[in-house]
Amino acid sequence: MDVRVDRDKCAASGLCVLTAPAVFDQSEEDGKVLLLAAFPGPELKSAMRAAASRCPSGAIALVTRPEDEAAGVAGTAGTAGTAGTAGTE
Repeated sequence: MDVRVDRDKCAASGLCVLTAPAVFDQSEEDGKVLLLAAFPGPELKSAMRAAASRCPSGAIALVTRPEDEAAGVAGTAGTAGTAGTAGTE
């Protein structure tokens, strides 16, 4: 599962960092989301889903890869597009 963030949508609430600190951080400059791991391991799947569902602005999207679908990993969360996928602008 891939993680994508849209820094333009980010409300800088910090819920993603509290929920999945191995995946997300906040910029010291503007408080917006920084993506630490675009391709986190399966052990972080639950935390990534929780962070995406708790994001008040919908700035986090989880994208299922073809190999995830073959393994039975279900669903996406969040509504963000692919903008800012590197998370370090």
